[in-house]
Amino acid sequence: MTDHKQQLQSQLWSIANDLRGNMGADEFRDYILGFIFFKYLREKVQLWANGLLKEDGITFKDLISHPDKEEYLQGLEEDAVGALGFFLKPSQLFSTLAAKGGEHSAGHESLIQDLETAFRDIEQSVAGAESEDDFDGLFDEISLDSTKLGKTDSARRKLIGKVLIHLDKIDFQLENTEIDVLGDAYEYLISQFASGAGKKAGEFYTPQEVSSILSKIVTTGKDRLKSVYDPTCGSGSLLLRVAKEVKEVGMFYGQEMNPTTYNLARMNMILHDVSYRFFDIKQDDTLERPQHDGQVFEAIVANPPFSAKWSADSLKLDEPRFGQYGKLAPSSKADYAFVTHMLHHLDDSGTMALVLPHGALFRGAAEGHIRKHIIEECNWLDAVIGLPANIFYGTSIPTCIMVFKKNRKYDDAVLFIDASNEFEKQKNQNYLKAEHIEKIVQTYRDRETMDKYSYSATLDEIRENDYNLNIPRYVDTFEEEEPVDLKAVQAEIKEIDAELIKVEEELNGYLKELGL
Repeated sequence: MTDHKQQLQSQLWSIANDLRGNMGADEFRDYILGFIFFKYLREKVQLWANGLLKEDGITFKDLISHPDKEEYLQGLEEDAVGALGFFLKPSQLFSTLAAKGGEHSAGHESLIQDLETAFRDIEQSVAGAESEDDFDGLFDEISLDSTKLGKTDSARRKLIGKVLIHLDKIDFQLENTEIDVLGDAYEYLISQFASGAGKKAGEFYTPQEVSSILSKIVTTGKDRLKSVYDPTCGSGSLLLRVAKEVKEVGMFYGQEMNPTTYNLARMNMILHDVSYRFFDIKQDDTLERPQHDGQVFEAIVANPPFSAKWSADSLKLDEPRFGQYGKLAPSSKADYAFVTHMLHHLDDSGTMALVLPHGALFRGAAEGHIRKHIIEECNWLDAVIGLPANIFYGTSIPTCIMVFKKNRKYDDAVLFIDASNEFEKQKNQNYLKAEHIEKIVQTYRDRETMDKYSYSATLDEIRENDYNLNIPRYVDTFEEEEPVDLKAVQAEIKEIDAELIKVEEELNGYLKELGL
């Protein structure tokens, strides 16, 4: 299984890398991931239908020319929309479209049109169904007429055809229900594109190491979750990572502002075999137009955009998300707007963990006021974890994880962890190894004080520091320099001086021989 997973990842990345041409990583990403998703849907419906038709001794593909085709398709479509959330005709199988990919193949001239029709048919199949919102507009951002794919129709057909032909040769092994090979491969591609997308990557992807820490923290002491929520869910990877830490997640909730990334998140969910019934991802600005009003969640994770701008409209103080704190996060830094939004949606028995820039720990004014209220009046802050710099795509700034709980077991202290110096360097990026992640998580779970690494600070200590949470105030990582042995230094200087005299004498000897 591992071999197939690695092979699939390698094959898909090779296709993406070879075929993207002069297109940027963040641009071609949407196309290659969209086509992979398209192939998945085709194979999913084919596999499902073949299972139902087996007792009749026919396959889904056989229906293309079967005399009772319409009767079969009518029944299958109704059942498929209920079971899978969508339906596609046997004439629109991926292999059929891929066969048109070659420049000299029959039907090549209509390839783009046929693909566009297939995309539309997916959405039309769910019109009025329970799954409509989850499939609506999924392919809107995949413009097959874009000049990014080629300046002429012929060039665009050639590139698209190559992608389809290459993908058609790859076995996704969807019949293997025990492993999430394709979903993991999809995640791998997302991460690879993120590493090449520079600053834009931060908009849709959280490094897996950080996702792992957040996920392990919010699932501590639990093997099942009723719900998990990410208000800035990007590609949905963080939500899915939480699911890997427990036996079951009842429902996934998310919101994403960017329409392209929103589509990617829904595709990611479906590719990980999360039924449309078990995820609710919305597209809109979370701070301005939240889509999950009145709901609370057992686990909340997020990597919000660092110090983003927002309206900070005074009318927001009338909203329960912000009103109790008395002040709003400044318009130039929305960090605490996200914090209070998430706290509003956190269940009394839940845990919330999010990534923030280090400045959120100590900046004053309105942010300091909100921070003080959360600590003093609510006592919801559970832990602060300092991360190494340069572990996020597109930014080198140091970051931290803040953990919140409304019913804290250890409500007389806040745990501080300084993990900023424990990382592995890889090319231009720092990353956390498995042992680094394990140390952070275990220290959090044990609430252990470790010299130069962690410290459990009392609320009185935090008050004394005027609610400044800068980690060095609590975790002393200062390393004293070894005392200088002056006698040894003097002796070394004498040795060097003697060596210099010797060299000078040798040099003068050479010069004399040369008559200089």
